Amino acid sequence: MQAGRAGGRQSTKINSMLLEGIFAPITTPFYPDERIYFKKLEFNVSRLSLTALAGLVVLGSTGEAVALDDAETREVLRIAAQSAHEEKVLIAGIGRESVKATVDLAEYAAAAGYDAVLVRNPCYYRPQLTHAALLHYFRTVADRSPLPVILYSIPKFTQAEIPLEVVAELAQHANIIGLKESSGSVDRVREVVQATRLAPRRTVTVTPIFEAVTGRMMSVKPAAAGNFISAEGLASGADGGIALAVAPPISARKTRTREVGFQVLTGSAANLKESLDAGASGAILGFATCAPQACQEIYTAWKEHDDRLALDKQQRIAEAGNLVASKLGIAGIKYACDFNGYFGGRPRAPLLPLTSETKTEVERLLAQIRN
Repeated sequence: MQAGRAGGRQSTKINSMLLEGIFAPITTPFYPDERIYFKKLEFNVSRLSLTALAGLVVLGSTGEAVALDDAETREVLRIAAQSAHEEKVLIAGIGRESVKATVDLAEYAAAAGYDAVLVRNPCYYRPQLTHAALLHYFRTVADRSPLPVILYSIPKFTQAEIPLEVVAELAQHANIIGLKESSGSVDRVREVVQATRLAPRRTVTVTPIFEAVTGRMMSVKPAAAGNFISAEGLASGADGGIALAVAPPISARKTRTREVGFQVLTGSAANLKESLDAGASGAILGFATCAPQACQEIYTAWKEHDDRLALDKQQRIAEAGNLVASKLGIAGIKYACDFNGYFGGRPRAPLLPLTSETKTEVERLLAQIRN
């Protein structure tokens, strides 16, 4: 399959975009033999597209991106893009250890209809990855990427965060629009916001109510049928899937513009409200993959300046979010997805599934967070 026909979409390129609200980094479901279960992937993307989430991230850390080979990566990107609703911002995780491999995936993501790419810092040759090397890596990727770049700092996995001074310099690049900060530190979010306050202002296209407008929204194409897969059909083993809903035709959209600076997204559900107070524009939360409504409610209350309600909503998910997303990781998020009506399943080896005791604890904590 040629990259230019990856998803059958022709995107209208938007050089920057609004990154506000809650984004869910979707999981990658597998068969028992560890092949990718694409129909379950389609179901998850279709169902999450019906929520109030701002968008989806495909093949972030929660998607087990590092456990997929190149062919699988491209196929997951293609299938997910075909299943996502045009109203959602769609971000592709494409970080690789070399500039060439990362740019190749950026080009594929653009052909598949994505709106932006999420790029983690390379980390294998850590002693040689000086500030100069990191600047060269990200600048070269951004120069060559047909899509806007979102930096991704996740030190618990890479064992090295993107240095603050490097982020500040990269924020000046015309094609680098933001950062996902996954250190879990509110102070770090605040420091990044402060360090990038002088970044160039960008004009972005938004709806009349100031929600993001993406390339897919502006593309003219006929309504697509068959994107929503019946959970019952999957459970019965029918891979065909019958369309339960048909997306309406896209009519002419009214838009306006808005000025934004460098946008910072937190990766921590545990201190979402604090991070928003510190200047984050939104969040990419693993916990939102299994509990999108609960996470969205925190953001909505904060957006409406209802601090008391936002705190109540934050406290509601505190214990569950800490256990599922922070302590248990992929296996915890996947089991929580199963429990809340999405398809999770087992993680790919060498990651292990949860024990029966841990599953019981997850179920207890999620009993009041069913969405």
